[in-house]
Amino acid sequence: MKPSNKSAYLSLLWLAAIPSLNIFYGILNRPGVHVYSLATTLDSMIPFIPAFIIPYILWYPFITGALIALAFIDRKSYFQTLTALCCGLVISYIFFSLFQTGINRPDLQGHTSFLYTMVSYVYSNDQPYNCFPSIHVLTSYVILRGTRIFGLAIWVMTSALSILIIVSTVLVKQHVAADIAGGIVVGELCFRVTGQVLHSLSSRTRSAGLER
Repeated sequence: MKPSNKSAYLSLLWLAAIPSLNIFYGILNRPGVHVYSLATTLDSMIPFIPAFIIPYILWYPFITGALIALAFIDRKSYFQTLTALCCGLVISYIFFSLFQTGINRPDLQGHTSFLYTMVSYVYSNDQPYNCFPSIHVLTSYVILRGTRIFGLAIWVMTSALSILIIVSTVLVKQHVAADIAGGIVVGELCFRVTGQVLHSLSSRTRSAGLER
């Protein structure tokens, strides 16, 4: 059911959960006692393409915009997607604290083009740790799943951008292939479980209402 504008605006207050949880990312994004590498031969074959820093950075407004659109279009899908995303962040932070991974980045010295400058900016603001599972991948995948309620044309566009962001994580050398797999698995798990939990709670609420 499409929510009223008032309820949609109130629902947006729950978005504050994301930056609140991100506080833990800042705490964990530094080298621990053991930093593991999940890089494989496949990763050494994947090229570094600085142009993909554009979809990588678009992740920030994309996730926010998609959640806002969901809040105004379908309240149930909005809360399922947001809850799955937040659960995914919590699971990721547990991984980061117990099994910290890192990545070797390319040397950007001597490159002064706009795209390299953007990559350098991302590198300087995000330490090369806490890679598995990829939060970029996890959240983009959850948005891909959650926006299926949109019309086909819009869902194709959101899916295309989600996939571009997922691919960009390895092409700008922020993640390795294993991080993508981990992000998708955690994202799918969280989306399915939250969907089942919210459906169960909704069914119980309706049953309680009928019994009165």
